[in-house]
Amino acid sequence: MNLGIRKIIILGLVGAVFLAGNVALIANWLIEKGLPEKAAWVRENFLTGTAVTVILALLILIVEPGKSSGALSRRCPVCDKRILGNPNYCAECGSKVS
Repeated sequence: MNLGIRKIIILGLVGAVFLAGNVALIANWLIEKGLPEKAAWVRENFLTGTAVTVILALLILIVEPGKSSGALSRRCPVCDKRILGNPNYCAECGSKVS
């Protein structure tokens, strides 16, 4: 994990803390703008069960075949040891990891 990713994580956490601390203020602002009524209208008109099913099916089809969802963790094909990160060789047995 490099420094840039750490900075983004820290900024996200600080933003989440500020958001949690001001949740009542933000909720009142959203009610003033009429956003809950608009969201309910969108949900009633556009997010039917069929629409959600089609969206989920498209998201499943977008994933490239052969790619695992856990790109940070792999297994050695020889010794089946869990490998973190993206090394070229297994630290346990020394075999090449593709």
